Amino acid sequence: MEQRTDLLEIIEYINPAELDYQEWVNVGMALKHEGYPVDTWDAWSRNDSRYHAGECVKKWNTFRGSSVPVTAGTIVQMAIDHGWRPSYGGYSLDWDDEISMDGLVIEDAGWVERQEIREPREWDPVTEITRYLETLFEAGENVGYVMGSWKKTDEKGERWLPQKGTWDRTAGQLIELLAKCDGDIGAVLGDYNPEAGAWIRFNPMDGKGCKNENVAEFRYALVESDAMDLEQQNAIIRELELPVACLVFSGKKSLHAIVRVDAADYNEYRKRVDYLYSVCQKNGLKIDTQNKNPSRLSRMPGVTRNGKRQYIVDTNIGKANWNEWHEWIEGINDDLPDPESLEGVWNNLPELSSCLIDGVLRKGHKMLIAGPSKAGKSFALIELCIAIAEGRQWFEWNCAQGKVMYVNLELDRASCLHRFKDVYQALGWQAKSLQNIDIWNLRGKSVPMDKLAPKLIRRAAKKNYVAVIIDPIYKVITGDENSADQMANFCNQFDKVCTELGCAVIYCHHHSKGSQGGKKSMDRASGSGVFARDPDAMLDLIELDITDDLRKQEENKAVCAVCKRYLDTHYEWEDELSQDDLLSQARMMDYCKEHLGPARMKELQAQIDEELKAVSVRTAWRIDGTLREFPKFAPVNLWFDYPIHRPDDVGSLKDIQPDEEKPPWQRGTDKIKKNAKDRKADRKKALEEAIEGSNFGEAPTIKDVAGYLGVSERTARDRIKEHGGYTYEDGKVRKKG
Repeated sequence: MEQRTDLLEIIEYINPAELDYQEWVNVGMALKHEGYPVDTWDAWSRNDSRYHAGECVKKWNTFRGSSVPVTAGTIVQMAIDHGWRPSYGGYSLDWDDEISMDGLVIEDAGWVERQEIREPREWDPVTEITRYLETLFEAGENVGYVMGSWKKTDEKGERWLPQKGTWDRTAGQLIELLAKCDGDIGAVLGDYNPEAGAWIRFNPMDGKGCKNENVAEFRYALVESDAMDLEQQNAIIRELELPVACLVFSGKKSLHAIVRVDAADYNEYRKRVDYLYSVCQKNGLKIDTQNKNPSRLSRMPGVTRNGKRQYIVDTNIGKANWNEWHEWIEGINDDLPDPESLEGVWNNLPELSSCLIDGVLRKGHKMLIAGPSKAGKSFALIELCIAIAEGRQWFEWNCAQGKVMYVNLELDRASCLHRFKDVYQALGWQAKSLQNIDIWNLRGKSVPMDKLAPKLIRRAAKKNYVAVIIDPIYKVITGDENSADQMANFCNQFDKVCTELGCAVIYCHHHSKGSQGGKKSMDRASGSGVFARDPDAMLDLIELDITDDLRKQEENKAVCAVCKRYLDTHYEWEDELSQDDLLSQARMMDYCKEHLGPARMKELQAQIDEELKAVSVRTAWRIDGTLREFPKFAPVNLWFDYPIHRPDDVGSLKDIQPDEEKPPWQRGTDKIKKNAKDRKADRKKALEEAIEGSNFGEAPTIKDVAGYLGVSERTARDRIKEHGGYTYEDGKVRKKG
C-alpha cells in the first residue's frame, strides 16, 4: 500500500505573503513534482497581495524537472515551521508499508501509534542510579551531579532549579559506595528535595568544575521534548533510531534521551548536535534547543519528583553509535530520483540540449577555463560574454546568441565596465546587443558559493539567461580546495544554478603553483582534481615559449602592417609594391622613406613604435580541451594581444612544443639554455652600466671597468670581447663605430 501526504491540507498552514520569491517558487516546483495541477499553486498564491494573474502558469511551464527535485518534504517543513504538526495516526498500515516524509521512515505501525512507557515494577533507587552510571561512564571518570535545589518564582510561576552540585567523584567510587549504602542514596550522594528531584551530568567531567571547559569527553547529547505526550516522544525517538545510550523519564512531562554523538572535540560536538536537533525537528520532535551544552544537567534516575519517580525507561536502543546512525539517516534523506528502465524510454529519448558553443558546450552544462596568471582568463571570459551576446565567433567556435550574466568578483565596477568596452573596440565589433549582457558587480560583497547560489538563482530566475559566467571562483570557494568531498559539495552549487535556471555555468580557476611539467591538462588546475573532472567541458590554457626568431617574425609583420595601413591612407602604391615587398620590413621602410616626407615619416615611426611595444608584451597560448559531450578538438593556438586573444591564423605557433609536453631531459636542457642566455644578457647590461658610470662619462680604462664590476682586469677584457659593441685601445674602453 502507498500512502501519500495530502499537500492540499498542509499547504493551508503556509502563508504565501510571508515567503520570499525563491520559497514561493519552491512550493510550485514541489507541487508539480508531486503531481498536483497548476491551479492548486495559483489558488494558494492568490492569498498574497503580490499575486499577478498568469504568473503562476508562466513560471510553472519552466519547471522541467531536476536531478535533485524539490519534493513534498519542502512543503511539509515549511508547514512545520508555520505551526503545523504531523499526525502519526489516523490510518492503518500493513507490516511492510513505508511512509517517507522528509526524513521520517515508518516501517511498523506500532512505533507511530504511540509507544507505551512502563514504570519499573520494583522500585530500587540504588539499582537505577548504578545502571545509569554503568551505562554512561567508565569507572575512572568523574561524574557531575546536583542534589540541592532552590525555588524560583516569576511570571512563569513557581519551579525548582538546581544548585551548583558536585563533580569530584568518579563513577567507580559512587558505584562502590552505593553498593554499601543499604538503600540510603542520600548517604552517598546527599539528600534531595522530593518536590524538586535531582540532576546529573551525562558527560564525564575533569573533576575541576561543571562548565563546558570542564567536560572531559564529548560523548553524549541530550534530546528532550515536552511539546507532545510521552508515548509519542517514545515512539518517534525509537522510530528515528537515535543512538540512545539511556532513556530517562523526567518525572513530569518529558523523556530525556542521552544520545551518543562521540565527538572528538567541542567544535565537532556542536556540529553533530546541530545536525541531531535538525533531524529531530524535521520529523516532528519539537525539542528544547537550550540543551545543547555538553555540561548540561539531565534528570537523575532513582529519585522522586513531586510524587513521581524519575526512572530509566530503556538503555542502548536505536543504532549502536553515531556513525552508524548518521549513515542510516543520510541514506533515508538522499532525495535522489528513482531508477528508470531504459526500455521505457528507448523509443522516446529526451531531446539533447542545443549547443551554446559549437562542439564544446551545451546549454545547461558547465565549463571551466583553467590557466596560469597573465593568461588573460578574465579577458577570455569577457570575450565569450560578448560573443554570446552578439551571436558571434569565440576564438574559432560559433556561439548561440542569447542573454548572459557576468558575475564580477574581482574588479571594481568602473574597471570592469571599461574592460567590456575595451574588448568590444579591440575586437572591432559594433555593440549591437548590449541588452544581452548583465553585469553583477560583487567585489567586496561576495559570499561563499553555497550562499551565493540561491541569491543568484533568485535574481536570474526571470531573465532567461543562456549562460552565467563567474569570474573568478577562488573568491567564492567554500571549504578546503584540496579536499575532494568539500570541493564536490562546492561544485554541486554550479549544478543547482544550471538546473534551476536551465543555463550554462562558465567559470575560471588558476593553475596550481610550481612547475606544471609532466602533468595532464586536467591535473594542472589548483586544488582537488574535482575541479577539472566535474565540468562538462574544461579548456586549459598553456603558455608557449616565443623564440627570438618568432618574435622577429612578429615584429616584421607588425611593421609591414603599419606601413601598409599608413600608405593606404596617404599614398597611391598599388602598382609599385609586390606581395614579397609587402612581407619585408626593410623593403616597406625603404619605400616609405622614398615616398613620404619627413613629417609623415615621423608620424609613421610613432605608429610603428607603438605597434612594436605591443608586440614586445604579446604572449602565445594553446588551448587544450577535455570534453564530456563532444569529441576532442585539435589544440587551438592564440596570441594574447592585450586586451583580446587572436587566433593564430597563419600557423606560426603550431610547431612550438610547450614545456608541459616536452620530455624531462629536454625541459632540463631548455632551462639551462635559458638560464645561460639570461646570464649573458645580465653581463652585457652590467658592462654597459660600468662603462657609462666608472669614469663620470669619460672613456674609462680597463682598470676602471674591472673595479666598477668587482672583477679582475682579465675578466673585464673577456666581458668586453663577449659584448662585441666595445673596443679598448690606448688603455681606454670606447664604443665601436
